[in-house]
Amino acid sequence: MNEHIYKIVEVAGSSTESHDDAIRNAIAKAAETIDHLNWYEVKEMRGHIADGSIAHYQVVVRLGFRLE
Repeated sequence: MNEHIYKIVEVAGSSTESHDDAIRNAIAKAAETIDHLNWYEVKEMRGHIADGSIAHYQVVVRLGFRLE
């Protein structure tokens, strides 16, 4: 059986569009410098409110990547 070991890091992504876009931004940026990204988990979601509506979305995600 082939066993894998993973390292976990947390990153915060942001977007003016949506929580989904904030997640995608965080993963895309992390993928620029981290190899073997395998999974993500949303840890926190928050946003900034301006003039009674959502102005900015922020999501903290845990990313798991396989160690070689």
